[in-house]
This record gives sequence, C-alpha cells and structure tokens, in this order.
Amino acid sequence: MLLHPTALPGPGPNGTFGAAAQAWIRLLGQSGVGVWQLLPLAPTDGTGSPYSSPSGSALNPALLDGALLQQEGFIAADPAQLRGEALGPALLRCWPQQSEARKTEFRRWCRVERFWLRDHCRFMVLRNLQGGEPWWRWPAPLARRDRRALQRLHHDHHQALLQEALVQWQLQRQWQQLRGLAREQGVQLLGDLPFYVAHDSADGWSRPGLFSLGRGGSLEQQSGVPPDYFSATGQLWGTPVYRWPRHLLSGFRWWLQRLERQLELFDLLRLDHFRALQAFWSVPGADATAEHGVWKASPGWPLLALLWCRCALRGVLLGPAGRLGRLPLVAEDLGVITPPVERLRDGFGLPGMKILQFAFDGDPANPYLPANIRGSRWVVYTGTHDNATTIGWWRSLNGEARARVEAAVGAPVTAPGWQLLELALASSAELAVAPLQDLLELGDEARFNTPGTTEGNWCWRLDRPMESLAGPLGGYGAMAARYGRGVAPAPTA
Repeated sequence: MLLHPTALPGPGPNGTFGAAAQAWIRLLGQSGVGVWQLLPLAPTDGTGSPYSSPSGSALNPALLDGALLQQEGFIAADPAQLRGEALGPALLRCWPQQSEARKTEFRRWCRVERFWLRDHCRFMVLRNLQGGEPWWRWPAPLARRDRRALQRLHHDHHQALLQEALVQWQLQRQWQQLRGLAREQGVQLLGDLPFYVAHDSADGWSRPGLFSLGRGGSLEQQSGVPPDYFSATGQLWGTPVYRWPRHLLSGFRWWLQRLERQLELFDLLRLDHFRALQAFWSVPGADATAEHGVWKASPGWPLLALLWCRCALRGVLLGPAGRLGRLPLVAEDLGVITPPVERLRDGFGLPGMKILQFAFDGDPANPYLPANIRGSRWVVYTGTHDNATTIGWWRSLNGEARARVEAAVGAPVTAPGWQLLELALASSAELAVAPLQDLLELGDEARFNTPGTTEGNWCWRLDRPMESLAGPLGGYGAMAARYGRGVAPAPTA
C-alpha cells in the first residue's frame, strides 16, 4: 500500500507517527499486506513537497506526535495545544528535568548521527535567524561556514541548536517504534529517496564542493530532463548536479552515508530518477529552460558496487541464505530509459517500475501493458503519488482507451481501482502496489500531487476512522492471496 503518514487522520493539521500510524500498521499486518510504501520523510519545502527538502537526512518535525511525548514524560503540557512547531519549545523546557539515562541516550545518538545532525541543526537555526533567506544570501562568514562565525553560533544559540537536535531525536525514536511494530506485524517499510538535494539545503551549504556550485553558492550546473514529446523545453528542476570526480576521490563517502542513513529507516528504498546514476542531464545554472543541457556520465557502477559491499557486511542484502543477495533498492526507471541504464539496473538485479495507468495508449508494444511485463523483477503500480487516482484516470479516458482497458480486464469496468489492481496482482511482478485512494474508490479530489503545479498538492488527508479501513484492506489481502501474494495475516490483538 502507498500512503504517506501526513495523510493519516488525527487531531492536528496532518498525520503523525502516533496512534493512527500504529493502527495503520496493525491493519496492514492483519490484512496480509506485506509492504507499506511512503514518500520521503524529510522536512518539506515551501510548497509542502518532501522531494525538495532543506535537509536530506533529517525527519519532518510535522510528523512528531505530541501525545506520545506526553505519555513518555518528555513534555508536560496538553498535546492538543502543542502541535507542530510548539513541540520543540515544549521538549526544550522539560529537558533539564529528564533523567541522566535519557540524557546519555540522547548524547550517544548525537554522536552516531554526527554525519548529518550537527549541520542540519546549524542550518535550520541560521535560516530562522536570517528570516528564511537562502544560505547564499546570508552574511558571508555564515554562508562560507567561517569557523569563528560557527563558534559564535554555538555560544549564542546553544539552546536553539539543542532544541533542533531534541526534535530529531524524538522523531527518530517514534519512527523506530513504528518500525519495530511493523516487524512484529510482518510489514516491510519501503522508503523513497530523491536523487538530487535542494539548492537551499543543509547538504549544499555544508558540502558545497560536492555540488556544481560557484564560490558564492550560485548554480553553475542544474538538473532536469531534456525536451521530449511532453515538453518542448524539457523540465528544469533547479537543484545542483553532482561534481562526480570529487565523490570518486572520496570513495563516495557522502553518498554511502546518505544511503545508509535511509536504510537505517527503511527495509527497502526506492531511488528516484535512477537513470541519473548512469547519465544525467546537466543544464547551465543561469538557463530558464532545460533545452541547452548536455548528457554527462555518472559513476553508478562503482557507487552501487561499494554500497553492495557495505550492505553485505551489515547483512541487509535481499535473497536466499547462502546465495549472493541484491541491494534493497527499487529503481525508479520511468520515462525514456536507454540500454545502458537497463544494464546498470539489471547488473545489480534491481526491480524496476511499471505503471498500469500508462499502459493503454493503443501501442501493442507498450512496456507497461500487463501482457508485456516479463519476469518477476518489477514493482507494478496502479498509479503513484504523482498520478491521478484510478477513478480520476478512468474518467479522463476516451472510449477507445476504455475499450482497451476492458479487453485487458476481460470484463466491463465497474470498479476501476479494484480491477486495475487485480491486473497488477495477476502480473509476474514480485511486488504490486496501490495507493490507498484506489482501494477507497476516491476520485481526483483525493489526488496527492500533480507534477508541474504548486497549488493544492501534498495535503490530501484521510477523513474516516482507521477501523473503517479494515474492510477494503481485508478485501485487498484476500484478492492478493488468490494470486499467491501477500503474507500470512498477523494475529489480532
């Protein structure tokens, strides 16, 4: 099932890592649904997108659950009055009264997460002090991380830095509690990692040499994709591309730490824009469209080989015992994919993606048609967070396209979400995924994101009690079982 935690019900403006998330995992386990796919858990940008985050390794403070904090004695006030931004100050006020054991646990965690935590805290505090301005517009000593300027920051704003760290620690604790519950219920967690990091991010500020940034922080080269059938000017994403030679010289240290951080949080990880590991479209930083970019090679083979070795040492490769396993990654390989990208994906045995909503354009060779899905190394979706809901998609189809869908289904289409899902379950793909909206037969009022727009995205919220999902999820589990899929349902409490 595909569902982001912010869409869960609850008393606040968005879902959290609290009671509704626990109930969701139990429902998945009791229904025999073995995988929960999420979007990135990182803090969002100004539009609410988790794909353009000010920190690639931090967790979103909006997901922190106040009721859990109060139950454990980390805050003293009524959590109904302490949501979102108010939880950080509440944690800080109560911190002096916490036990030495808790303080020791916190300090130990800070040392373990040193790779990203210190710079994340500095960046967020400085951005607040600078009124939200991007880091390249900060006073020069702060923008270039002058040692004395950072020392003054720690001296003058120690409490604010501590508050940021406490919020991240509590987010980590609550998420790991959910992950433990998911293991008990036989549910794997499938995360999502954007390929690039935002220009205005702790990553770009703290390690500018790893990105195509000028001395003052300006973009020298930016990311995107070239012009195609859908866009005459291509897509321009505005994130800095990587200076791959510097990553090579460091043994991909930053990339490996970034990936390992995500694999601490999830059992499986979808790598967005996987094709850029083989070659990426690099556009001059001052350009307003992606037309004048060029393809440049990426060192995906050595990076993934090193990650494989690290995962082998940690025992997190996938596959039967006693045999060489594969990386716990899913390759987002949508769009125009070249043979070299396919060789990279297949060379590491990574599953690619198939989207059934893309299948019915009338081309018999369409690679997304269920009849054209060969082998098991695929994850097949009815649709993703970037697509219309299946009901919305069905309503948009003309008569010819509807006839093609009905021919594939072998019956009149009366429940598009469920019938498309049955096609996914009947395919040879090793994993079938559906957004919750399709199980609930919701229209595009429940669409989560429309690419290329900035209004009304990332805000859909489940507006019904969690227990009401038992029927649809149970039906999904039963349907999956008919096709030999799913896991044994977890016992009810």
